[in-house]
Amino acid sequence: MAVNKDNIKIHVSHLKKNFGTLEVLKDISNDIFEGEVVVIIGPSGSGKSTFLRCMNRLENITSGQIVIDDYDISDKSIDINKVRENVGMVFQHFNLFNNLNVMRNLTLAPVDLKKATREEAQTLALRMLDRVGLVDKADAFPAQLSGGQKQRVAIARALCMNPDIMLFDEPTSALDPEMVGEVLSVMKQLAAEGMTMVIVTHEIGFAREVADRVIFMDGGYIVEEGTPEDIFQNPREPRTIDFLNKVL
Repeated sequence: MAVNKDNIKIHVSHLKKNFGTLEVLKDISNDIFEGEVVVIIGPSGSGKSTFLRCMNRLENITSGQIVIDDYDISDKSIDINKVRENVGMVFQHFNLFNNLNVMRNLTLAPVDLKKATREEAQTLALRMLDRVGLVDKADAFPAQLSGGQKQRVAIARALCMNPDIMLFDEPTSALDPEMVGEVLSVMKQLAAEGMTMVIVTHEIGFAREVADRVIFMDGGYIVEEGTPEDIFQNPREPRTIDFLNKVL
């Protein structure tokens, strides 16, 4: 599905985020469009994950504005939980409930938030487990799964809320190398289906293959952005060139 430039899904304007006196995001402005896959790269400490976490207000915004699907989430009166129902989040360390089996992990939120009956939630959960190739693990507990399987369950769990947008915070960095591919293949499938995605990752090969746009961050700023070809083959900024020389 093509990117729809007529529909801005995430509008970011002059975003700043401080932790005490530490300025982590200094002045970020960007628009992310419907169906767009945006990959954010950069060195550790550049503000990538903080930027992502501000997009569903897991980090409170110091100043500036983030608008998601016409909801201004920088407005403290907005019901952020309502907004989050349409914004799936996949974390580096899976964040599954270890005391619940896979099926309960997937059905908990849809049932608790009254988006589905238990039967509807279970039917949807099985469909999502099928998408990530793990139907046979519905009754397993997280401790019985590999890292790659846990992350695929985490993706299925996010999809059970029928989100419009998926945020991925370094989804493969906690995985053994041989498990990375199974998670990236699920993400490629979502991209091909037209899901709006924002992905913080160190997987440069994946970014080349899947991203519509790559954002390079450093020091709390967006230093450079463009198509994968622009960024990886013809970077303009010295800081981007220096970073890519070290990782490519």
